[in-house]
Amino acid sequence: MHEMGIILHLAKTLDETAEQEQLKAISEVTLQVGEVSGIMTDLFIDCWNYFRKKHPVLTDCELVLETIPAVTWCDGCKRTYETVKYGRECPYCHSPETWLLRGNECVIKEIVAE
Repeated sequence: MHEMGIILHLAKTLDETAEQEQLKAISEVTLQVGEVSGIMTDLFIDCWNYFRKKHPVLTDCELVLETIPAVTWCDGCKRTYETVKYGRECPYCHSPETWLLRGNECVIKEIVAE
């Protein structure tokens, strides 16, 4: 369950940001989550709802999740394609020489604070 580890890191980062910026409360944080990051969003939100109560600056903070679509690059034909739909083999030239361009990241996009 790596969701808990990510939430702990997120809460720590937000606590540090609040301290540096002298924020009394953070009301919303938008997190971009890659489509193939392996994060189970339901479990992620459950972890967030548990841990935010343990951080005074985050008690009433809403977590907004945005999905980053997974895109793969093919070295064979120099094209991109939808990773989830087609997998590792390029749907255009059938080359196995592909790599994930984006879609496995987890990034803080926006923090709304008082």
